[in-house]
Amino acid sequence: MADALRVLGASPEVAEEIAGIRRAVTEEGLVPVPGALETISELRSRGLLIGLITVCTDDVPALWPGTEFHGLFDAEVFSSSVGLRKPDPRIYLLACEQLGVEPQEAMFVGDGANDELAGAERVGMTAVLLERDGEERQWAGRRVRSLPDLLELG
Repeated sequence: MADALRVLGASPEVAEEIAGIRRAVTEEGLVPVPGALETISELRSRGLLIGLITVCTDDVPALWPGTEFHGLFDAEVFSSSVGLRKPDPRIYLLACEQLGVEPQEAMFVGDGANDELAGAERVGMTAVLLERDGEERQWAGRRVRSLPDLLELG
């Protein structure tokens, strides 16, 4: 981002200041929601492989090693790193390939943005809507109200 701002005529100091603000906002978004770490750990203790597919800027993979999530996933697919975005079928298939599973063996959990749930189902995954407080998403499939609720799904 700093490079783009400099191309637009921003001074190096201003470009770095704006890039720093963006990094700080991104870091705030990389804080686990309640129950996330415990749920991931429990699912892994049950022998399940856990993958991440995220649509993100290049700040996220750069900051990832400093987050509490680092090391919890068996596969991490960052859209900015692979040049794909949900609901492109290739991003789901890439995660499955990295996990060594067939899509029919995988469950995708997401908030439903960007047609991600239907995209997961189109490749054969079971899709589960993670409901967010105050958001109403149309979804006829499975849903959970919180990440720990995943532990009850069969």
